[in-house]
This record gives sequence, C-alpha cells and structure tokens, in this order.
Amino acid sequence: MKFSAKFACLLIGAAIGVPPIVSAPAQAQFMSKSKELHVGAEEHPKIIKQYGGVYDEPQVSGYVASIGGRIVANSDIPGQRFHFTVLDSPVVNAFALPGGYVYVTRGLIALANNEAELASVLAHEVGHVAARHTAQRYNRGVGMAIGGALLDALLGNQIVSNLVQQGGQLYLLSYSRKQEYEADQLGVRYLARTGYDPYAEADFLHSLEANDALESAIEGGKNPRPSEFLATHPMTAKRVAEAINAARASGVPVESRPRLRDEFLNSIEGLTYDGSPEQGYVRDRTFLHPKLGFAFTVPPGFKVKDGPEAIIASGPGEYKIKFDIAPLRRPTSMAVYLTSEWANDVSLHNPEGLIINGMQAATAETAIATNAGRGLVRLIAIGLAPDKAARIMILMPEEPGPDLQAELRRFTYSFHVLSQAEAANTRPQRVISIPVRPGDSVASIAARMPFEDYREPRFRILNGFGPELVLTPGMRVKVIAQ
Repeated sequence: MKFSAKFACLLIGAAIGVPPIVSAPAQAQFMSKSKELHVGAEEHPKIIKQYGGVYDEPQVSGYVASIGGRIVANSDIPGQRFHFTVLDSPVVNAFALPGGYVYVTRGLIALANNEAELASVLAHEVGHVAARHTAQRYNRGVGMAIGGALLDALLGNQIVSNLVQQGGQLYLLSYSRKQEYEADQLGVRYLARTGYDPYAEADFLHSLEANDALESAIEGGKNPRPSEFLATHPMTAKRVAEAINAARASGVPVESRPRLRDEFLNSIEGLTYDGSPEQGYVRDRTFLHPKLGFAFTVPPGFKVKDGPEAIIASGPGEYKIKFDIAPLRRPTSMAVYLTSEWANDVSLHNPEGLIINGMQAATAETAIATNAGRGLVRLIAIGLAPDKAARIMILMPEEPGPDLQAELRRFTYSFHVLSQAEAANTRPQRVISIPVRPGDSVASIAARMPFEDYREPRFRILNGFGPELVLTPGMRVKVIAQ
C-alpha cells in the first residue's frame, strides 16, 4: 500500500466485531459526531502550521500510519476513520483532535526506543478519541494556547506583552487526571489486543519524565513549565503505577512479547532530529537559517529554542530574547518601521539608527513594570530584505551590568547574512543507529554526538538506558549525527 507523504495520514475504515465498551460522558454529548469531524478538519491545518508543517518522509509517516491503523482496528471504535500525521517539529509531543485526528512529532518519535513504545503513544491518543475526551477538552475553551503569553509574570505593558507573546495557537487544553488514567487504561488494552507488549506504555512515560528533567537541567534548572507533552498530559507517579497495573491485568506476562526495536530503528533511520532548512537550526548558542540566509549568536548563558514563528532565547536572571521575521507592507526605513508600525502604540526612548553588518537597522527601548520593579525591553529592527524585517526583542528585568551590556551588544552585531558556503554546510542533525563494538562505553559513544554539554545523559535518555546499564558488543544504539 502506498502512503501519502504530503499529508502523512492513513484513513482507517476497518470493522471488527468487538463491542464498544466506552460511552461518551454526558458533558460531551452536546457535540455531535458530525461536529467532531468538522472541528477536526477545521483545526487540522492550524495544527500543521503551528508545528512547522508535515514531516514529509514516506518511510516514517507510512510506518506511523500503519501502526496507528492496527491500533484502531483493535480499539473500541474500529469503524471510525482516523488521520495520523507526523509533525515536522523537534518538540516532544503527541495529541489528538475531535474527529480522529492524531498527531505525533518527530521529536517524540526520536525519544521512543521501539515500536511498542511508539504504539503505546498512538494507542493512548486513540483512547482519548474513543472516550471523547478530545470533544470535552475542546468544549472547555477553543483557542486557548498551551504556553499563553511567554512572559506574563514579568510584563506590565499589554502592548509589549502582545509583542513578546509566542505566535500561534494550539487549540488544546490539558486533560484532567481522570481522563489521562482512562486513556492509559484504554491504550494498554489496545496495545495488548494488537499484539504489543502492554508494559511499553509505562516505560515510555518514564522516558518522558527523564527527558523533561534533562531539558530543565539544560536550561539551568529554571524551567518551571513542563514540556508540551506533559503540559497537556498531566503526569503523576500514580499514573505510571496504574499503567503498570493495567498491563498486568491484561494477562500478558512480563517480557513475553518482543518490542520490535530493530524494526523501529530501521524505519526511523535518518530521522531529522533538530531543525530543518525551513525552520532553521540551533547549534549551541548560534541560530542559523539557511533558507532565509541569516545567523546570529546569543550571549553566553543563554539557551536558544526554535519555533515555527519565533526563536526564543532564555538567559540568566529572567533575561529573554525573542527573534522573528516580519513582512514589510512597503519599502521603508527601519526607524519608520520601528516607531510607526511595529511599536506604534508603545512609548519608546533612546531611538538610534544603526548599521549592522551592512544592513540598515534601528533600535529603541521602552520601560515596563516587573515583579522586581522597573524593567526594560529593547527593540531592534533590521532590514533583512526590501520586503522583510528581522526583529529582535530583548527583555531586561533590570538594568544590565557593563559585562552583560557588552554581550548583548555583541549578540546584536552577530546578526549577519549567511554566505553560500555557510548555508551549504548547514545540515540537520539526524537519528542513526550504530552497533556497539568491543571497547565502546556510554561515555565514548556519547562523546561523538554533536552537543556542547550533557552528552552522556542525552545518550542514555535517547536510548532509554538507566544509569546502571553497561553496553555490550552487538547492541544497537541510537546516536545523533551531523
């Protein structure tokens, strides 16, 4: 069967004589099944845009769709049509919309370690659809973003808050713990029916927690928000324990079914790990965008995170940097654009014209109220092209000292147009598998990966390895290669 790479989805219409055991709760009944289909179809393109598009690799998308199809055929709603989409995002997330639209990011696929774990994620999301949790969640508040305003706690100026707010809406809300338990129970049941190891779900939940802790450590332990997956899928120790109990209740003995690691690794070989030519790449403190042809380097101590509509860098002391590209309605000077279009309703101070690596630019600052007192936001507009402006916003919760001022100035002047050679040499990081050879260790293999720090923890979490595991020759492991 040939799968469509453009939409990376499979329409499932199988029918199996398994009586449904899930009834929709009363509060979801006012959304009809036809309404669910309409909502899913309407929000589908918005989700794709929010996550940077569909991952257009038939080997991966077809693999995910085939797993999802088998799960649906063994679910309580085997006759419902489902659409399984792989999103082109390094963010770790999976979710579903009303009407059977199920999404999984390539970031989550990279974190899984075998087909059974990936199947557990799809089964869990199918469980949400079967129990009509997606309809209930949508009814609670259409258009509510997961992240909300990025800097709500710091900004007192609503106009500046709107400027800093991360673009795009996810049209998703968090599930309740009761809904998560129910979807876990259904997911485990569907796994067992389909022939997978039902204990894989609990193991993947552990991997998600470990990955979330690592991301927090990489950001200096100052990340109070959980990852997107855990933000929308509340995690508790009880949830993991209940998933294990559900697996035991299935009657499938522990380790009695293969988890299909080799099949999984073969299917995701070469999976893009970080960015893409369309989204750009984060390389330690440097962000490069070969398609749009620019790059910049943030100050030491700042961590860069890419998104489909904006790049956010978080630094020490709650300093934040936001970067994005805006279209120009007509050719104009950056001073006019900054004061009359971008921040026309903001009281600006200390305006200044700049030349940044041959490009016309303008900068100004505005005062804001923060929890600690008076803060500043510096705005910088750079003429990237006659029809495009590069925009930098630096949130400073306090007046920076001379050293940080110098680093922020160095960051501003690091913005430059990529040469053809630089653009050609900027390539994505990919997930590949390698065999463990005699003499290899976790440390020696992890040292080959293209990261500045946390190489060994990254390698262990990427492969689901605990701290006590020792590699043995012949094992096949995932690594990130550039």
